Amino acid sequence: MTLSELVDGLVTCSSNIEIKGLSLDSRKVQKGFVFIAVAGANEHGLLYLHQAIKNGANAVIYDPNGSGSFSLKGLKIDCLAVKNLGLKIGRIASRFYQLPSTLLDVIGVTGTNGKTTCSQFLLQIMPNCGVIGTLGWGEKGTLKKTVNTTPDALAIQSMLADFVHSNIKTVVMEVSSHGLHQGRVNTIHFKGALFINLSRDHLDYHGSMEDYLQAKLMLFKQADLQFAIVNTDDKTSKIFLAATDKKVKQWAFSVTGNKSQLTENVVANEIESGLNGIKFYCYWRNEKTRVKTKIVGDFNLENLLAVITVLLAQGYSLNNAADMIENLVPVKGRMESFGGNEKPFVFVDYAHTPSALKKLLECLRKYCQQKLFLVFGCGGNRDQGKRKQMGTIAENLADHIVLTDDNPRFESPENIINDIIKGFKNKHVEIIQNREKAIQKVIKQANQNDCVIIAGKGHEDYQEINGVLHPFSDQDIVSCALQNWTASI
Repeated sequence: MTLSELVDGLVTCSSNIEIKGLSLDSRKVQKGFVFIAVAGANEHGLLYLHQAIKNGANAVIYDPNGSGSFSLKGLKIDCLAVKNLGLKIGRIASRFYQLPSTLLDVIGVTGTNGKTTCSQFLLQIMPNCGVIGTLGWGEKGTLKKTVNTTPDALAIQSMLADFVHSNIKTVVMEVSSHGLHQGRVNTIHFKGALFINLSRDHLDYHGSMEDYLQAKLMLFKQADLQFAIVNTDDKTSKIFLAATDKKVKQWAFSVTGNKSQLTENVVANEIESGLNGIKFYCYWRNEKTRVKTKIVGDFNLENLLAVITVLLAQGYSLNNAADMIENLVPVKGRMESFGGNEKPFVFVDYAHTPSALKKLLECLRKYCQQKLFLVFGCGGNRDQGKRKQMGTIAENLADHIVLTDDNPRFESPENIINDIIKGFKNKHVEIIQNREKAIQKVIKQANQNDCVIIAGKGHEDYQEINGVLHPFSDQDIVSCALQNWTASI
């Protein structure tokens, strides 16, 4: 592809130099690449232009905003200014990679909680399926790491092109509010959109729940949608349906019997739930089938129904969908179960929002035979307002609470814990900042009929402190603690 073909319609260019690649990172530029220099929050990409040229860049596309302090005179490469470049990278990258999303069934999954669980469930059971999300991108069993839940626009288009070359048919993508607001999914042709739920999160970025909602709605306003799925048990579901074009087929699912007019309704009834899994009857149109799963957690019923609805929208029969669901296994760090068999049940979960923590505790409160232990903290440099709320939820629902460090990042761990403590009325809480020691102590204290929750980090295999990622796995510490566990006399 020539440079003029790449930027056609964005900026006037007559250059016919051949483009061999695109990069936002000057360190990854190779000979014949175009370096894309975005105006970031802290610095402009042009700061690294000379390194990109040294590495072989033959052109730069840059955002003129904030570029005044950089001199481009005398450079022997094409320099093209594109206003609001950050929102147009997807268009440029999609063109370079030959519009890969048009050759795939791309299903976008959004919501506050459950995106990863739903996308990973679909990856487990759908043939020729790929995923892009929190746990990585790729095919089942071969996931590569991603920096963000929704990667940057250039990376996404490259991933989609890779899926096309690998003969993947369906791609399930976690679509975050950040990714939508920042235009990372612009120009992706989504076949389907799934909304799971909406509760407080990321207000440090969006500022208000209304702005957070508006960001999520952008997925349902995509021009090429063929189907849209919502959870009618969430009070905002009607807003999501209203945002879709009239030609889009609408689906709704509910665990409480809520039905929406003018949509296909998928409903669960006769629900049996416990520490060994969930059983229920699923109703759609005039059909009914029994669904049995090994998945634990009342809140996971919402995710299971969402997955069934996606399968129905993709053309599977209800009986086929039920059979596929039966083969699901828990997702790493999402209600991941350890212990049992005369040892305490221990659950590692990513719950890091008030809503997720509440649902998690309410579920295990119902099935725990004796004490319910909770180990959790909150991430640094994120929404501070949710910390007090999570403290209140913990005090109301757990028997014994240990506050510990999560990912303090650049914030004082003591300040984070003090913010959580503000939500407690009686202040009956133990503080062990060392997360490993906190987990070990709680599991050692627990008896065989107790339940222990380790919340907040889930799948993460690191702890972020002052910009450094230290290797850390809740799962490894839990497994070791259970091996050394002995029943108290």
